[in-house]
Amino acid sequence: MGGWGEYGLAMGLFIASHFLPRIGGLRERLIGAVGRQMYFSVYGMLSLLLLAWVIVAAGRAPYVELWTQMPWMRWLPNLAMPLAGLLVICGAGVNNPWTLGGRGDVKSATGGAPGFAALSRHPLLVALGLWAASHAVVNGDLAHLTLFGGFAALALGAIPLFDMRAARALGGQAPAFFERTAILSPAPLANRGWWRAMGRRMTIRVTVAAALWLALLHLHAPVIGVSPFP
Repeated sequence: MGGWGEYGLAMGLFIASHFLPRIGGLRERLIGAVGRQMYFSVYGMLSLLLLAWVIVAAGRAPYVELWTQMPWMRWLPNLAMPLAGLLVICGAGVNNPWTLGGRGDVKSATGGAPGFAALSRHPLLVALGLWAASHAVVNGDLAHLTLFGGFAALALGAIPLFDMRAARALGGQAPAFFERTAILSPAPLANRGWWRAMGRRMTIRVTVAAALWLALLHLHAPVIGVSPFP
């Protein structure tokens, strides 16, 4: 199978994998059967494999040019990806149960220091949006525009939906939660108290994020087949 058929199938299975488990309490039953850690480990691996297939299938789809790539466009992902990688590594397990990859509960989210949530309460979604939007600009063909444009819309559209869930769950505590956190803000970086609480953890994770970014940058050409350099 190839062309639009493979791309449509890959995208359809990827989308289905994120919605079907929520139907009829299937996810909760699977977690009860195999355990939470096992479920999310298998689910995460499946999601990554399907995402890789979607990206490969988009490259195999018929090329329909919508605009010509200009040299300056390649600067966008090169500027966005270091921040996206930082958000993924530093924000994984952020203290916000109402976001992708978040953890905790009402008590932990509203009590004590907000941690990385002060920088971003939706780090994985913001990272996904940065990755997708920057790559949508630099790839001016129909298949890649639907791919990256779709992911950008999904990420940006999910943020207000998660915030509405948080507001409903927190009730009267919601204003304090939203004041202590941000969608994306550098303000905590100027706060000495925040650094005292987060400095050691941030140092380790920033180092890991930098290594990840360098690895992705240099593996892009051999794995994807396109050089990311301007």
